This record gives sequence, structure tokens and C-alpha cells, in this order.
Amino acid sequence: MFRIRRRTALGLLAGGVSAAALGAELPDGIPDSGTLVRRLPSPVERENRAAGEPWWPTQDPGRDSDDHRRQIQGYASATSVAPGESIDFHVAVDPVGRYRISLHRLGWYGGAGARTVLTSPEFDGAPQPVPPADPTTGTIACRWPVSWTVRIPDDWTSGLYQAVFTSADGWRACTPFVVRDDRRAAAIAVVLPVTTWQAYNQWPMDRQHGRSLYNGYSETGRQTPDTRAMEVSYDRPYAGDGIPTHLARDHDAIQWLERNHYDVSYATSLDLHSGRLDPTRHAGIVFAGHDEYWSVQMRRAAERAVAASGSLAFFGANSSYWHIRVRSAADGRPERVVACAKSADDPGLDADGPTIRWREIGRPEQAMIGVQYNGIVDGRQPLVVRSAEHWFWAGTGVADGDRIPGVVCGEADGLDPTAPRPAASTATVLSASPYRTRYGRRQVQNTHLYGTPEGGLVFASGTLCWTAALNQPGYRDERIERATANLLDRITGRTRPVADTPARG
Repeated sequence: MFRIRRRTALGLLAGGVSAAALGAELPDGIPDSGTLVRRLPSPVERENRAAGEPWWPTQDPGRDSDDHRRQIQGYASATSVAPGESIDFHVAVDPVGRYRISLHRLGWYGGAGARTVLTSPEFDGAPQPVPPADPTTGTIACRWPVSWTVRIPDDWTSGLYQAVFTSADGWRACTPFVVRDDRRAAAIAVVLPVTTWQAYNQWPMDRQHGRSLYNGYSETGRQTPDTRAMEVSYDRPYAGDGIPTHLARDHDAIQWLERNHYDVSYATSLDLHSGRLDPTRHAGIVFAGHDEYWSVQMRRAAERAVAASGSLAFFGANSSYWHIRVRSAADGRPERVVACAKSADDPGLDADGPTIRWREIGRPEQAMIGVQYNGIVDGRQPLVVRSAEHWFWAGTGVADGDRIPGVVCGEADGLDPTAPRPAASTATVLSASPYRTRYGRRQVQNTHLYGTPEGGLVFASGTLCWTAALNQPGYRDERIERATANLLDRITGRTRPVADTPARG
């Protein structure tokens, strides 16, 4: 008789499978009656039974704040908080006037997309300055006063939340934060890539001041990498209406996971960096979106999870590409600055090496993920199926060579024969999709899966548009949905979930 791990056994019981039916022996402390066990709803599943509503009004798009007039904007004091902890919001309003802050949890909610959990009283708002960039690093860090402090109630469900700032005359902007659940270990921990969100943030995009890790402005107001920042701060709003670049990819993953009743909780890349998220407590870690900027501590944590027989699923592409350093703010508050010099001439050089591409410091992303970034896709291209007989594609009806339209776009990953491969008990190429890069080069995208010697799985979609195929109207594809469910069911040990709505492509 074989013996299964406690974490897998709990997932099997939650899915309604008995150990006796498997011929398995449960770990100590888990009873087996020999009968099917009814699956209990997870906290996220219970949360989604509540009535929802759209979190971002669409009927009046002309009232979104912009970085030229900065009608209303704000930022949060933390990227994630747990129940019982507090978070501050810092808001600027121009001209002087009244405003409110509403907090919304993003999820499925029967298709509504969000639920409003709290609304502030009215406050008096005033303009706040754009501070000068640090002359050495290019960092723009605001020191606006605290506008509202919220203690996170004990009954708030883990998730991605948005604070929406709305002025009395109807202008609006927002900023994201995550509520963690440090008290229980969900089957899947979803990591939201806040380091990458901040790397792309060029607030304020006013043709004069804004800087990201990619661009700044020339004297003529043209975007240029020559004046980009080497360090960026969380102590500032996200540009424009406050919705980070690429957040929609994460939101698609969140909606699909919650629509399909997976037992999930949420954390950020900084939680992985700091150790607040212990990936070994979960059956699998899902990196939901574009997760490009990784610290040494993040990578060590992910590798530790794999060594402990855990599983990783990268739903995006171009993951763990840039090596970063996470620093404290000037006043000592931890984890408020992301540093990436993108040059061996790194003024913050330390024992972990310069903040350049991981592959340039001898640790290519392929060694952990199985594939690695190979280009920006010109348009939307089909995903070409390989290994159709593999369990990953079970129930999809695909055959080798089938083309699933529009799945390969944005950025893509592929196998690099010159880069080291991970230690694997099995490795399978699940797609081989020829594409042309934005710059005219011919490349091949690969979706990839390998099994680790310790018994885990590491999946890489190899495209930034995988989550669109899970959730986006017009791009949603039932074959990608079923294959993703096959993967997560194998990782968590649960029976196949039933979605609330049929797939439409």
C-alpha cells in the first residue's frame, strides 16, 4: 500500500474522494471512512456567493484622472496586509474639494467582477506636489500625508483589492493592494506581481517628470530610456487612472480560478521575497500574470518549494527575467523600493550580484521554469498543439498540429538549447508555435511542463495571453480552460471543477 502526502490527501478529501477508493493510506490524523467525503466550500468560494457589482464604472469613462491635471490620485502604504493589520491611503485632489474612498475585492461574483466591502466618510482633499527625482537613482517618492487608515477586519477574504478614490465632482482613480490569509494554507497560493507592476509605472506621465525602470522624459518631452530610473518607489500613485500595466492579466486568472471554485489565497511577489508567503505550505503556487522582476529571495523561495515536492504554474511569460534588489524607503519603512540598474555598473552592487538579467549572472530562467523569454510577438498568433496524448490535453479533443487561435501574443517563451535545463523526472513540450517577433525575427513559442524528482510539477504557458484564453470575451477558449483545469486538478488532487458558465470563444 502506498502512502500519500498529507497536503495531497486533504485536497483529495476536499474533492470528494476516499483513500480506500485510491488504495491509499492516509497520513496520521486524517480519518478514512471508506466513503466519499463531501467537499466543503473554501473561504473564497463562500465569498463569491455574495452579491457583486463592477468595481470600475464603465458608463462614464471621461471621468478617469490623468497625470497632467491629476484631478484625484493616491497610493497605499503597503502592497499587502493581513486581517488585523492596518493600511494607510495617501490622496491628492486638485482643485481642493471633497472626496470618498471605496474598497472593493476583485473576484468572480457570478460575473459581476467585484464586491464593495467598505466606503469611507467624505474627506477634504487638496493638491500634493510631485517630488523631484533623486539625482542618482531617478526615484520619485511622495511624502503625502495620510488621508485614511483602515484596519483590515478579521472576516475579510484573501484577495486582490482596489481602493477607488472619487472626488465630489466625479473624477476617479485607484490603487491596488492584497489581503493575505496567513492563518490557513489554501491549496493554491496566487502570487500577484507587484514588483513588475511598479517597474512599469511611469507616474506621472506628464511629458516631464515621470520615470519607470524603462523610460523617463527628454527635455522635449519624448519618452527615452536615457532618463529612466534605476530605482522606483511604491510611495507614489500608479500612472493615470491608477490601474497598473498588465493587471488585467492577473484579473483574468483570478476570475477563472474563482469561477471554477479553486481553493485559493493571494499574496504578492514581495510576500514571496520577505517570507510572509511560505510556498511549501501550499500544493501549488500560481504566478498569475506578467512576473518579470524577481529578487534572489523570491527565486530561492520558489526553488525551495520545488525541492519540497511543491508545484509552480507560470500563467504568463518572460517570468523571472530581471534580477532586482528590494530596498527600504529613506525613512526605513521596508520593501518600498525596487532597484534594477539593468547594467553591470550597478551602484548598489552586493553579494547577490548586479541587478541585470538572471541569465547574465549564470542563472537563466529556464533552469527553474523549463523555458525562457525569446521575443515580443507581432500580433496574435495561434498556439500549435504538441503532445496531444498527454494528460494535460485530456478531454480537450485536440490533436498534434491543431492551432488554437490568438493564444500566443504579447511576449513568448521557448526552449533555449544553449541554456541549462532543470532537473526533471519527465519533461513535455505541449506546444510548438512559430511566430515572428515585432522586430522580424522568427522564433518558436513553447508551452512546457516538467515533473520534478521530488514529485512536483512546473508548468509554463509560454505566452502572456494564456489568461485571456481563460476569461476574456472573444478570446476565451474551452480547450485552454480544460487543459489548465487538468493541470491544477493534478497539482491539488481535486476532481475536475465545474465552471459557473459555459466557455465561449
